[in-house]
Amino acid sequence: MFDSLQSRLGGVFDKLRGRGALTEADVDAALGEVRTALIEADVALPVVKDFIEKVRPRAIGEDVIRSVQPGQQVVKVVHDVLVETLGQENATLDIGSPPAPILMVGLNGAGKTTTSAKLGMMLQNREKKRVLMASLDVTRPAAMEQLKILGEQAGVATLPIIAGQGPVEIARRAMASAKVGGYDALILDTAGRQHIDEQLMLEVAAIRDQVKPHETLLVADSLTGQDAVNIAKAFNDRVKLSGIILSRADGDARGGAALSMRAVTGAPIKFLATGEKLDALEPFHPGRVAGRILDMGDVVSLVEKAAETIDKEKAEKLARKMKKGEFDMNDLAEQLRQMKKMGGMQGVLGMLPGVAKAKEQLAQSGMDDKVLTRQEAIISSMTREERAKPDVINGSRRKRIAAGSGVEVSEVNKLLKMHRTMADVMKKMGKGGRAMQGLSALFGGGGGMPPGMPPGGMGRR
Repeated sequence: MFDSLQSRLGGVFDKLRGRGALTEADVDAALGEVRTALIEADVALPVVKDFIEKVRPRAIGEDVIRSVQPGQQVVKVVHDVLVETLGQENATLDIGSPPAPILMVGLNGAGKTTTSAKLGMMLQNREKKRVLMASLDVTRPAAMEQLKILGEQAGVATLPIIAGQGPVEIARRAMASAKVGGYDALILDTAGRQHIDEQLMLEVAAIRDQVKPHETLLVADSLTGQDAVNIAKAFNDRVKLSGIILSRADGDARGGAALSMRAVTGAPIKFLATGEKLDALEPFHPGRVAGRILDMGDVVSLVEKAAETIDKEKAEKLARKMKKGEFDMNDLAEQLRQMKKMGGMQGVLGMLPGVAKAKEQLAQSGMDDKVLTRQEAIISSMTREERAKPDVINGSRRKRIAAGSGVEVSEVNKLLKMHRTMADVMKKMGKGGRAMQGLSALFGGGGGMPPGMPPGGMGRR
């Protein structure tokens, strides 16, 4: 979502970091480029103006200009103002006295119904809350059935559908059912329209007055750019938003909506929907997002994601095997699956500091997450014996494995070479060797791709 903004700002700050001393004119020239980058990223003009006005006096202060690394200090100032613009910290949901009504509002096509199911699943699985969902959308065909199906997939209860009831009547019935059923939270998915109109606002206001929601969350499509800001302002003026969820945050958005909406409405961005799967909803942490934009990385989120996705029992089993110096193809396949769960190579790289250029090189080399899928296919084409004892794979077996997985023999060779290097690393670590030396060997000693995977290698056919 923030890739284009990250790339533009990275170029600006690279120039500053390369200078031993900065003048006021240097800072002004850099801020001019920052301003252009923000405008191109669809950040609202008033927000851009306010942002630059906050950054400039701090960036040209004596503490910055006369510091040992003035370029780094300017980046820190921009980071701090980014955090202020996005909100100082993650804004949590207000789940007070049950059943806490959560009103979901937005336009058609923003992903409101799917996001409602994602939120319900998150509250139920991570927060251990009992959740009931109800669709109040009587205008869009099959909207109620869609939420019912999503509820079944997410394991979240939905209000039984009764034909002929209006939105306010359904909301009233949902509140009564949530109280009787002992639910902690009630998610109400309201109807949307193709554009803001008076009928939509009157309907949402009537539902709000009926249920008195603890949270009124706007689901906004991050791909809509400047329009998303106008939509947020219109809803906030009429029903007072308590938070915003940006959908399609994994798409090709410029990121300007995220920077603008908090400043324009005063409502914090609480969640990002980062994929199509029902578990693809993550809390919005302003400091971490600012770090990603400025290529400082987001190691905390990476660790949290790892903790959520890594199977503890499998990890302990692998650790025991590593101590014995064992690492077979089954272990490699598990590591590939784990990386895919964590967002693939791009997802993991995006959370590491200083890797924006590495991501560009990765894209140019043709290395993408399809490589992980092909590597899994190669391993799946091996017999049990071959996966457990890769050393038995001779020339004829390599040809059979390549044919079975639909790749060239050279790709099988590269995967086997990568496995051999990783196995050597595991042996060193298992024997008490220095872990960093092993990891350095794994990545070719210079932080590049593993041996057998040169630029343009397995990514091209």
